Amino acid sequence: MARKKLVFVDKAVDFDQLHTFLEIVRLKSFSKAAQTCFRTQPAISAQIRQMEQELGAQLFERFGSRISLTIAGKIFADYARQILEIKKQGFDEIRELERVPRGELTIAANEATCVNVLPQVFADYKQRFPAVQLQVVRSHASKAVQSVLDNSVDFGITQLPVQEKRVEVVQVHSDEIRLLAPAGHPLAGRASVNAEQIAKHPLLLPKLGRTRTRINEYLEDYEDELTISMELDSSEMLKQFIMAGLGVGFMAVTHAQDEIRHGRLVALRLDPLPMIRTIGLVYRKDKALSRAALGFIEVVAAFARQADPATTVGARALARKEKVS
Repeated sequence: MARKKLVFVDKAVDFDQLHTFLEIVRLKSFSKAAQTCFRTQPAISAQIRQMEQELGAQLFERFGSRISLTIAGKIFADYARQILEIKKQGFDEIRELERVPRGELTIAANEATCVNVLPQVFADYKQRFPAVQLQVVRSHASKAVQSVLDNSVDFGITQLPVQEKRVEVVQVHSDEIRLLAPAGHPLAGRASVNAEQIAKHPLLLPKLGRTRTRINEYLEDYEDELTISMELDSSEMLKQFIMAGLGVGFMAVTHAQDEIRHGRLVALRLDPLPMIRTIGLVYRKDKALSRAALGFIEVVAAFARQADPATTVGARALARKEKVS
């Protein structure tokens, strides 16, 4: 029986009646509540009578001009406050969705990734959140995670996998690291090369980073035979020096798309297995994220979903394999 009454009250009693009821409770007066609710006292009294009828219980005891809550009234007052508070929270959350986020987000990423991978991410984000300023801090991928951990940046872009357990990771982009050679180079006519063949030619290598570590591992069996012409900390310099004939070098194909397309550089696959590079967005697990920050994660995730499925799956499999090893 009580369950039926509760369902009936849910249909009959509205937020306005609850507000009126709680004003009477607060002011301990029907006449004063009528003033704050901009109604007449008879209208207020009629609302309370309707509520009492629907509840099947008396809410107030009246002693002349004085009133007090009955036991049922005290119980109902607690629920009425909770209902109105939940309503307020719900309205506030919906309004937050409509509000235009403002503020600033800081992202740590290396220059090559900013130039060749992230422009579309930034463009999509600015279209959705025009009032949020994006600040990019040039940083080697190896330092991006630490910058996130010490809260000097909101997000970091780094090569995966990431072993740090205090960060969340969202995959951004996958591509392949290949050997770049200038047009006309002795290796340029090949579709692929192996470590032994590469070791016979002067090398231009990145100074630091995950890619350099993987190159060292790939060439490890021929370490004593290597001729390293230069070590560089700029992808742009690396490309220019390769085109100038100073040596061959390794690079993610995304960073040399124009040069490859126009025939200034040749990108050779690495045997026996392709070297897949996956980069991801990292942020602290314990950090409270603003609507602007959540929006950036959403844009990155949408960008990643547009990537070639085969490449993405292969990169994820390789990342898992490397993490296990």
